[in-house]
Amino acid sequence: MLPAPIPLALIDDHTLFRSALADMLAGDARFAVVVQAAHGAEYLRAVQGGAQVAVVDLHMPIMDGFDTIAWMRDHTPGTRAIALSFDLSEEVRQRALKAGACGFLRKDTTKDRFLAALVQVAVVGHLPPDAEQHDQRAEQAHSRSELLAKLSQRELEYMRLLCANGDSTAEQLAAQMQVGVRTVDGYREGAYRKCQVHSRAGLVALAYKWGLYP
Repeated sequence: MLPAPIPLALIDDHTLFRSALADMLAGDARFAVVVQAAHGAEYLRAVQGGAQVAVVDLHMPIMDGFDTIAWMRDHTPGTRAIALSFDLSEEVRQRALKAGACGFLRKDTTKDRFLAALVQVAVVGHLPPDAEQHDQRAEQAHSRSELLAKLSQRELEYMRLLCANGDSTAEQLAAQMQVGVRTVDGYREGAYRKCQVHSRAGLVALAYKWGLYP
């Protein structure tokens, strides 16, 4: 005999995104979407659906995800909430967990990661911190690799020289790199374009962020 599907609630003000999740889950016998709502107040009116796991967008009108999760914690402790957001800041993460979320996922996480998280929360009760941060670390590593693949060795050298001495003039940089000033200008413009920045300060900040210097 097959186990009963896990009853789910989807709470998100983006109708298209919520519908896409529901359609995806409809094809998986492990789950059954019993409640859909555009915000926390709408969820409260439909709470008799008896969800075991609720996927809650944090940024919604009328009643946001933080208040919705806190309400679940206080009134329906049998419902375990997963906070969902594009915002990766530690402040938002901690606020969601403090409200009572059992885990935190990026809104653009992979399908496999999302489905695994639903099962994990339903069975175990929470997502371990390393799992919650897995997507962010993987994305950062991927972004850094992509950037390094775009930049030439001379553009990287230019960025590192800027980090070492941001006050250097184009003439001084040209002398250090043993090329002409116009060539250095080309390195600068290439680095700006590939890194999507518009100033020396932005280039230096990005180099430190991705560990390109020292």
